[in-house]
Amino acid sequence: MAASESGCDHYVRSCLLKAPCCGKFYVCRLCHDAEENHQMDRFQVEEVKCSMCNTVQKAQQTCEECSVTFGDYYCDVCHLFDKDRKQYHCQPCGICRIGPRERYFHCTKCNLCLVSDLQGNHKCVENVSRQNCPVCMEDIHTSRIGAHVLPCGHLLHKTCFEDMRKTGAYRCPLCMRSAWNMEGCWEDMDKDISQTPMPSEYQDSTVKIICNDCQSHCTVPFHVLGMKCSNCGSYNTAQDGGLEPN
Repeated sequence: MAASESGCDHYVRSCLLKAPCCGKFYVCRLCHDAEENHQMDRFQVEEVKCSMCNTVQKAQQTCEECSVTFGDYYCDVCHLFDKDRKQYHCQPCGICRIGPRERYFHCTKCNLCLVSDLQGNHKCVENVSRQNCPVCMEDIHTSRIGAHVLPCGHLLHKTCFEDMRKTGAYRCPLCMRSAWNMEGCWEDMDKDISQTPMPSEYQDSTVKIICNDCQSHCTVPFHVLGMKCSNCGSYNTAQDGGLEPN
């Protein structure tokens, strides 16, 4: 018998999990965690209850009593039941991921599944997914929200990255490097600065800066709109000391 369209806001399934911690039945661990003052360990789940006939039984894909399929996809490690979303279980990650599998690879240094386009084309940060998202401070590794890899190698939730862009923030919250290609913005800054001369008392002033993008230390002309790195051309810089009038 096919799976019925039931479940919760998180998953489509036809059974409830018996929480090994408190013995209560919930559709999923997220529903449990939202109601209880403790968290359910998905890996310790041993029993489920059929949503159709209420038979309590060992965790398995098909009801032993009425033969309903609890989920098109079932992982007997994570005890994940859901409709088919091309999921697969990644052994190194230790959890199930939304696929399809052939579009992803597991980076052993980052310790995370990434899209195949990033294979050999990203900066590795060891165990990066074990850190919380620096925007919302929530878990990334087991999150149902996808991760976005910044050029510096740090991770954000995709939704947090989009929210960051909408606010105009362009730096990685952890290392302050530019979070995407800013060449067009720097060209606009060049134009704005060329059209905005500083008052005469500041026109020959210089200032020491540190570039957040290339880490260079240099002395450049001071301008209230921004100071351009003389090494890489970035305006993602920080002033390192006071003005040095000539």
